[in-house]
Amino acid sequence: MTSLHSKTSVAAISIFVSGGMAAAKFAVGIAIGSLALISEALHSSVDLIATIITWAVVRVSDKPADDEHHYGHGKLESISALGVTALLYVLAGGILVESYSRLREGTPPPSISAVPFVVLVIDIVVNFWRARALHRAARETGSQALAADALHFASDVMGSFAVIAGLILAALGFWWGDAAAAAAVAVMIALLGLRMAGSTVQTLVDRAPEGAHEKATAAIRSVPGVIDVERLRVRMVGATTFIDTIAKVPRTYPIDRVEEIKRKAQAAVETAFGDTDLTFTAVPVARDNETVRDRIMVIAHNSGLAVHHVTVHDLGAKLIVSIDLEVDARMQLDAAHEVANTLERNIQEEFGADVEVDVHIEPLEPELPFGVDAAPERVQTIAAALIEYAAGGEIHDIHNVRVRDTEGGEIVNFHCRAAPSMSVIKVHEHVDAIERKLRRAFPSVKRVISHAEPPRA
Repeated sequence: MTSLHSKTSVAAISIFVSGGMAAAKFAVGIAIGSLALISEALHSSVDLIATIITWAVVRVSDKPADDEHHYGHGKLESISALGVTALLYVLAGGILVESYSRLREGTPPPSISAVPFVVLVIDIVVNFWRARALHRAARETGSQALAADALHFASDVMGSFAVIAGLILAALGFWWGDAAAAAAVAVMIALLGLRMAGSTVQTLVDRAPEGAHEKATAAIRSVPGVIDVERLRVRMVGATTFIDTIAKVPRTYPIDRVEEIKRKAQAAVETAFGDTDLTFTAVPVARDNETVRDRIMVIAHNSGLAVHHVTVHDLGAKLIVSIDLEVDARMQLDAAHEVANTLERNIQEEFGADVEVDVHIEPLEPELPFGVDAAPERVQTIAAALIEYAAGGEIHDIHNVRVRDTEGGEIVNFHCRAAPSMSVIKVHEHVDAIERKLRRAFPSVKRVISHAEPPRA
């Protein structure tokens, strides 16, 4: 809203100033018979028309995207700038024709007084101020229409200097000075139109801004998790930079991690460009440092399978893979076996037909199994057994023992401590031995979950 208010306010002020200066120059030009001054007045009149168009367009171009304009309304600024360019060329052509006619016929020079010089000096000061104000507003808001308007007024300053030079030449007795100055104004208008047309057409044909591709690519590549940028396209719609990219990300990343990469990429391009709309397409790819286990987990994930306890052994000439596959406990064996066979075939397609794959099928644990806390006496009995099984070993300080009764049997959770320098595999071996003893002693225990931690500091 602030951007729109800034653009419309500057444009509205320019309308009143343009109208006043154009009328003053036209009246003085007619009074003294100066083609150069009349030409400059006509130029200012075109600027007035352009400013009115700009004022109207910027009120529409900042509207958000809708069902019919998915990329917003920013291109209206480019279209308006193109229309103003056409008016400038019509004006320049008319002035050149009249200048040539006066030079050929030897039209008498205008009558010289202080009035036209005063008007032109005021015009130079006003246009210089307006050009700076519009240029600043265009830079802050990214408005192409305001930038074109600022260029108009900057050219008016040069045109006024050319008219002053022509009037001085006429005052010195060079009858052709005024017509020559008018021709110079026409040339300036034509050059201005050429510059505007080039910039506007490039925007309308979606030419990427200079250096934008490299800048956007560098910004996206700087995001952690982006392996590379496969394709990137940039175009401007009004003040908004639209970026469309296909980026490579590790295929082992979960969806929420990929979404985080997208958010960080959006923040990176906004930092680089300001108002930005990023379309980010993530392509999962295999990294060079992917392990065999990573690749197997990707295969299972892509098939929607729950696997765990993946072990891989490399025998040199042969790769041995063992996997625990969880399936619905109510699934019939033939259906479960087919799921396991499909997983094996997919792994063999990835690593070669000679890979040896063994899949252990087990029932998938229900997501929310019904259960209640066991009686305190039962908890004390199992806790005492755990302490007994751990006595004299590497595992000690059995604590926080919990027992729950479920439809499938008892579930036991406990915490314990081990030496901080002990390796994870050694801790697992010792804890696993305690768990096996507990299940043998208490057949109703379905599962034991232990949490090993170093001693308190």
